[in-house]
Amino acid sequence: MTRGLAIVGHGKMGRLIEQLAPEYGFDVRLALGSARNACGAGLTRENLRGVDVAVEFSAPSAAAQNIRQLAALGVPVVVGTTGWFQDLACVREAVQSSGGALVWSPNFSVGVYRFRQIIAEAASAFAAEHEYEAWGWEIHHGAKRDAPSGTLLAVAEEMKQAGFDRAINLSANRAGAHPGTHEIGFDSSSDTITIRHTARSREGFARGALRAAHWIMGKNGVFEFREIVNQLG
Repeated sequence: MTRGLAIVGHGKMGRLIEQLAPEYGFDVRLALGSARNACGAGLTRENLRGVDVAVEFSAPSAAAQNIRQLAALGVPVVVGTTGWFQDLACVREAVQSSGGALVWSPNFSVGVYRFRQIIAEAASAFAAEHEYEAWGWEIHHGAKRDAPSGTLLAVAEEMKQAGFDRAINLSANRAGAHPGTHEIGFDSSSDTITIRHTARSREGFARGALRAAHWIMGKNGVFEFREIVNQLG
């Protein structure tokens, strides 16, 4: 059965999701760019008629309000926008109080999720090897607004939770059209270990978001993508 999809944020990611949506059984009923959704003006009950789920890839300054409005209108939402996570606690409360549903993540690539698992294991192994210091580096396209990205910050936090309690030096570059590379390294006077994930295109992120959109329909609550990735069809 075809499901109605709303796309909030109609930039490169939004247009790619629109292109791939039919493969996942979605009919795009609404696509809102920033001009049509200033201060959430496009997220009305009338505009969302026939929409079963929304995918949000807008801007950090707009994401929290968009999520709250969608939740208030009973539309489950998958959010791929980054740079708004300082508002996650209040957004979580708003979604839960309205009985809504949200999947959020700094990155919807299944490959990045597996990369994060590998990094956590490596960080745990190197925690006791005190001669090793760690770094994290990334490069993304020039239009990406947050640096370091939410993905790199999340990886560093997972390393700390895995027991690596020393400093992790993070750096970021923004240039050109690069879809994204993340690298974690451990270095000593004897050797260097480097673990890297390189995206070939934005397609992996779009497909992960569409899979999450299918999963969240009919559910309630707030979920991070990494919590549900093993349940995706």
